[in-house]
Amino acid sequence: MKGKLKVPSAYDRLPLGALRVFEAVATHLNFSTAADALNVTPAAVSQQIKALEGYIQIPLFRRNGRRVEITDEGLELLPAVRAGLEKLESALQQIKHQRRAGPLQITTLSSFLQIWLLPRIRSFRRKYPNIELRFHTSRELVDFSRTTHHIAIRFGRGNYPNLHSEKILDDWLVPVASPDLIKQYGMVERGTNLSKFPLLESGDEPWSVWSQTDEEAAWHSRAPSIDDSAGLLTAAEEGLGYALARWTLVTRALHKGTLRLAGNGAIPYGSAYYFVCPKSFLAIPKIAQFREWILAAAKEFPGPSAPDTR
Repeated sequence: MKGKLKVPSAYDRLPLGALRVFEAVATHLNFSTAADALNVTPAAVSQQIKALEGYIQIPLFRRNGRRVEITDEGLELLPAVRAGLEKLESALQQIKHQRRAGPLQITTLSSFLQIWLLPRIRSFRRKYPNIELRFHTSRELVDFSRTTHHIAIRFGRGNYPNLHSEKILDDWLVPVASPDLIKQYGMVERGTNLSKFPLLESGDEPWSVWSQTDEEAAWHSRAPSIDDSAGLLTAAEEGLGYALARWTLVTRALHKGTLRLAGNGAIPYGSAYYFVCPKSFLAIPKIAQFREWILAAAKEFPGPSAPDTR
């Protein structure tokens, strides 16, 4: 007995591969460049575009030698194709994240990982011993649809469009130095002349916000400039100079005694640490558990006793 003849649906005929090629050509306006981006031959790109144009019976590009121009109909189609491809990729990545039994992938700043997060991770592992953690360090924003990252912990102002963004920790700037250096040079109070102090400079923690003066050039040559928050603290512990440091990163050194507060007050930092992920990822158990844990850990972290809000 013969089975019923399957009637093809619109999806069966939909040229999904050709739509991806169309988006690449529309982006680059060059068949060869689009072919390189897709890792195929220019002939294959041309064939896919012809197939798509045949499917919709409308020309999408005008070819003039090596020049390629997109038609008005192509421009009309392009936003829908891009939105559809992005939504499809996002759905595939979400399923991949939900069902994969691998580690929880977290991307964060190197300094925050080394100084604040890793010393607290033991408590997370005690609570969730079956969750394997994998850390990646970067300052860059994350395209979750194109990476395997589940969570990003970023230092900023929380403006991460179309993502769940939740403040973890506020931060402050405080002056610190080694005990021996403070004995030699004294305390660095607000508004005092800083030219006599060896000041470690950093682009992220500039002394100009502490000095309240315009004498920045006077201290540039006094001590090294270090464009890394963890490195800045190491240099301060070695007695190379005073550092204007973030409170979240300096408290361990203060507790150990390798650094001491070198001035009174703390300046609120304009940025804070944020827990960032796609909104749909919050339903994934291992992400929800890490979020709950880090928010609780952050709540227990004490701020400076006397923030200076001036």
